[in-house]
Amino acid sequence: MREVIKLTCEACGRANYYTTKNKRATTEKLVIKKFCPACRTHKEHKEGRISKG
Repeated sequence: MREVIKLTCEACGRANYYTTKNKRATTEKLVIKKFCPACRTHKEHKEGRISKG
């Protein structure tokens, strides 16, 4: 039911965080404001897909 997703920084495009999400309860893309170590500031991180392979 829960799927592993990665959170990518909107400013620099780096994948900094990994988390899980319930796909049935939350159908839209997850956007969370978190700290980006590359930018050294708090920026919005958007859900991205993890390649399985």
